Amino acid sequence: MEPVKKITAQAIPLNRRDVDTDQIIPAKYLKLVERTGFGRFLFDSWRKDESFVLNDPAYAQAQVLIAGPNFGCGSSREHAPWALEDYGFKAIIAPSFADIFRNNSAKIGLLLVTLRPDEVEILMTRAEEKPDSKLVVDLETQTVGIVGEDWTFHFDIDPFVRHCLLNGLDDISLTLAHADSISTFEKQRPGFLPSTVA
Repeated sequence: MEPVKKITAQAIPLNRRDVDTDQIIPAKYLKLVERTGFGRFLFDSWRKDESFVLNDPAYAQAQVLIAGPNFGCGSSREHAPWALEDYGFKAIIAPSFADIFRNNSAKIGLLLVTLRPDEVEILMTRAEEKPDSKLVVDLETQTVGIVGEDWTFHFDIDPFVRHCLLNGLDDISLTLAHADSISTFEKQRPGFLPSTVA
């Protein structure tokens, strides 16, 4: 997993609330066994509408998604954050997120930023009115701002999630950080017990 520190990128406004995981990635596409390749199916049903914002070439370089409250609700499919990440999004900003979606996103390095509704509205309006503007999402300072402007919004994030994102640590990396302790423990176990050391 790549460390997440500061994201400077175009933002795309998805001015919808209660976007559930089936809308993010429909169930019919969950047959792939890899974690990659889901981006082409992101918001598949909505993208059939030519006016849907992801079809707008003005937002072709967007890496930050701004959405309404309760983003990622619905079923607990891991494929939803996989699809968003595979499409190219590095951060999502919304007033609130579903808990399971939040956890699944953190595990793959997709940064979720919770801001107040009025703050999200300001960023949403800016993205709608000036598609070429860029946001700066800074995990180290826990702030979101607009390039060229001297104000920022502060966001809170779980300290453990922040540590993992800043250092690019997924569950496997966290376990491997204790490899020496695990090996020492295994060497002390009686020989008749199963071992996890090769």
